[in-house]
Order: sequence, then structure tokens, then C-alpha cells
Amino acid sequence: MPDRQAARPRTPGTATRGETVPTTVPPASTPAPRAAVDVAALLERGRTLATPVLRAAVDRLAPPMDTVAAYHFGWIDAAGNPADGDGGKAVRPALAVLSAEVTGAAPEAGIPGAVAVELVHNFSLLHDDLMDGDEQRRHRDTVWKVHGPAQAILVGDALFALAGEVLLELGTAEAGRATRRLTTATRALIDGQAQDISYEHRDRVSVEECLEMEGNKTGALLACASSIGAVLGGADDATADALERYGYHLGLAFQAVDDLLGIWGDPEATGKQTWSDLRQRKKSLPVVAALAAGGPASEQLGEILAADAKSSDFANFSEEEFAARAALIEEAGGRAWTAEEARRQHTVAIEALDAVGMPDQVRDSFMALADFVVVRKR
Repeated sequence: MPDRQAARPRTPGTATRGETVPTTVPPASTPAPRAAVDVAALLERGRTLATPVLRAAVDRLAPPMDTVAAYHFGWIDAAGNPADGDGGKAVRPALAVLSAEVTGAAPEAGIPGAVAVELVHNFSLLHDDLMDGDEQRRHRDTVWKVHGPAQAILVGDALFALAGEVLLELGTAEAGRATRRLTTATRALIDGQAQDISYEHRDRVSVEECLEMEGNKTGALLACASSIGAVLGGADDATADALERYGYHLGLAFQAVDDLLGIWGDPEATGKQTWSDLRQRKKSLPVVAALAAGGPASEQLGEILAADAKSSDFANFSEEEFAARAALIEEAGGRAWTAEEARRQHTVAIEALDAVGMPDQVRDSFMALADFVVVRKR
């Protein structure tokens, strides 16, 4: 299972006033020379292989859940007309299909795992959007906004149930092992969402608590995606555990970049509001690191956020008020520290691959996907 001890961060420091940190996070050092990998093609392969099976699974749902799910996945618009919506980055299906090749199996062996992981991921998105009050995802109104909270809950539950069906229908010992890993990851994901919600109502959250929450909420399912195809292909537990360590730390890097985008991301790229995480009072890594850093900007930020928590007018704050909070987070060092943490987790993820024997092309693809995760704008 993933080594959470290795996720412990260095203590946040203080940034220089006015320091500029890119929203996308390049790796800290130049990786060793390796064959060029077309990451877009890897992502498209995962999407292309998984989508027909994913559609077939969704078609099993009773009306109107089938059409609500189809809207969520971007296959139809709100009126029920065919659409070619943004289905997300497809990192998880790409990892699941790729991990099957670790064992020498064909990539198709990982398809049930890719679909199951994607179903669980979207179950979490449907519920999270409702709990967080998010009205936009992938540049469209969220399901609860269009079809109501009840449908968002029911369809999310249905997708979770379908994930188990897709795996267990294989009827193999490997499918049983894969299902156990998926259910364990799903429980951790739910734990992470519960932690995330509880942290919104606290004045202070430690960096360690934040990383534990993000490891549960994001790392656990990416860990499962990175190993589930290998399990279906017959990999032993030691191999699967090493691939999970890669995915777990990749998930922490992924979430660190997401946290940067949640404050400083371009809405045109992210599909969310400006200062999205600040509007939701999220205790994301940049905020938590800034509060832990000490110094004048950190202290001022703490006082402002404590007052925000008691404000009855928070929903009506202006763009300038959120921009001022973001500036304090950056001045206190939260933005720079989070960018460095993304790079550190990226390095730990890559190192986990050393424990797994696999074809060079497959290893290069895992490394290229890790690079993609920390250098992105959405």
C-alpha cells in the first residue's frame, strides 16, 4: 500500500514580497534522457478504450439516471441533444490501461479497471459538486444545478455500484483482488472528502493534516488507477503496491497543482470561477502553508480568514477582496511552497517505479504522465 510517511513535507518558509511563482509546476530537475512519449496519445488511448465500455455501463441505469449521467459525462447537453463535451483529462483511464502492460498483458486487459476507476471518480465529482456548491464543471453547469440535488445523489450512488459490477462480472480471482483495492481506495476517498468539509469550519489546519486529506481524496484513487490494470493482468501484490506508491504520490503532486489552479488558475482553462477555492473557504495547501509560515503576511492572513469565517456577507465579497487574500497567501510563501511540494511529490512518485520491472516504453510512459500532471493549466 502507499507509503504515507514519505509524504511528509518540509516546513513552509516565507517568500520574498512580490515573488512570482508559475501556476504550472515544471519538474525540479531535468529528467534522465528517455524516449519521447506522446502524452496526448496516451490519454486519448485510455479514453478511446474505456469510453465504449463506460457508455454501456451507464446505459444500464434506469431513466432518468441514464440521461443525467450522460449529461455529466458530456455526451449530451441539458436538452438531451448529442454533445461532444469536455470529459476531463482522462489521466486515470490512461494509467489503468498502461499498468496492464507492466505485466506483459495487452492494454485491453486494463479496460474494466479503467472503467471502474472512472465510475468511482465521477461518483465523487457528482457528490462533491453538490456538497461544495460548485455550479460549474468542465465549462458547463453541474448536474445538481441542471437536474437537482436528488438526481446528483442518486446518479453518483448508481455509478459507484456500477464500478463494482464492471469488475466482478469478470469472474476471476484477479477481478476480486482488483475490487478489494478499488473499495479500499473509495473508502479513503470518502474519508478525504469528509476531512475537506470539516476543515472548512476550522480556523487552522496543519500542513500534515492537509496532506493526509489530499492523500485520501486524490492520492488513493490515482494509486488504484496506477495498479488496477496490473492486478487484472496477474501482477503480484509487491508489484501492485509499488505501482500504488507511484500513483499515491502522483496524486499528491496532482492535488498540489490543483490547489494552485484553485486560487490562481485561469477560469477559461479551469472552467471554474476566479479564486474558486477561496470562495469556498477551502483549507488548501497554499492557504495552510501560508498560515504555517509565520511572519507579517501570514499573521495578517490568519486574522482576515478568521474574520471571514464569521462574516455574514462573505458571499458578496468583491473580486478585489479575494485578490487581496490571494496576494497575502503568495507573500507569506504559500504559493511557492505548494509549487515546490508538487515537484517533491513528483520525484517520490518517479522513484517508486524503481521497484517494478517493466518494459522501458511502459516506464517512460509512466514518467511522462507524471510530468504532465505537474505541468498543466487545468
